[in-house]
Amino acid sequence: MSLKEKLQKLALEVNEPSVSISLNTHRTLPENQQDEIVLKNLIKEAETRVIEEFGKRPASSVLEKLENISGKINHRHNLESLHIFLSDNTEEIIRSTWPTRENTVEIDGKFAIRSLVKDAVRTQEYLILVLAQNGTKLFAAMNDKIVKEIHEEGFPFPENPFYITHSEVRSDGKQVDNQIKEYFNRIDKSVVEIHKKTGFEVVVISTADNYSKLLEVADIPGIYIGHDNKNYSESDEHHVVEQAYEIIKAKQKEKRAQAINELREAVSHGKVVTDLQEIYQAALDGNGDLLIVSQNYQQPVKLTGERTFEYAEDSKEPGIVDDIVSVISWEVLSKKGRVHFTDQKELLDLGEIVLKTRY
Repeated sequence: MSLKEKLQKLALEVNEPSVSISLNTHRTLPENQQDEIVLKNLIKEAETRVIEEFGKRPASSVLEKLENISGKINHRHNLESLHIFLSDNTEEIIRSTWPTRENTVEIDGKFAIRSLVKDAVRTQEYLILVLAQNGTKLFAAMNDKIVKEIHEEGFPFPENPFYITHSEVRSDGKQVDNQIKEYFNRIDKSVVEIHKKTGFEVVVISTADNYSKLLEVADIPGIYIGHDNKNYSESDEHHVVEQAYEIIKAKQKEKRAQAINELREAVSHGKVVTDLQEIYQAALDGNGDLLIVSQNYQQPVKLTGERTFEYAEDSKEPGIVDDIVSVISWEVLSKKGRVHFTDQKELLDLGEIVLKTRY
């Protein structure tokens, strides 16, 4: 099940109690040894709150899951954060490549999925083309991980078969360029076919000269979204995807900056809402086109009706929605709107949560 499928399943479940635990974690020893201690403390907090709010007997199934969940987690596989979702019907453990804003326990009638929404909008699948005349490979990647090497449409390509062996002809730079471009043209046509099947954009790892020649012959140059020079001393898959992901992150940051500018332009058209209650109602109505939230903004509330709420001071009180941003962000995303979480300071003069409406 993909992250987006898990997100949808968790978002739609209504069940009391629904326990959501999120914590920042570490990838390597000895730092990840402390993750186990942090998690056990959060589990203890969750157990105490569940018993106080729901009682031991009515919540026995969830309490049993809380008691056993830490034994199911190998902290050697930790990434940047860990998210656990438990209810009578659900037991889900999700590791994330993105940090969470803080270590939290949230208990409600629905799961707190804000961190997963953030993951979903920042998770990017793409292709990495490692382009060289002595052989070319294509990889499918997701964020900072290679998912698989592509073995179709001629990939992996062997070395350039058009290499000129005759020494006199090799001295003709124009003919050499043409032979290289013919090789890259065939590669490009295969990349385009993979792009048509997947919709994935492409990061190219190659020399600057080879990248320039590829773009000259490309049928759809726009699918190539970035380039980095191939590091020949460290050209294994691990380093290749590290290079590529830096480009992806820069593109994502650029998109968030463009989204903030889009919000600014929408102000004069009366399509920007900054009042939290109005944002919530517009999101419920499917009127949310673009939601931008300051990274650390959260707001506990007490629902007073299907479309209204009051602000709450203590998110741990019974009957309190720990963070209404979790609900709003899912409502916007699930109704085909766009969501960005950002720490870019340009947002702050508009507000910590801002919504561009469709109408």
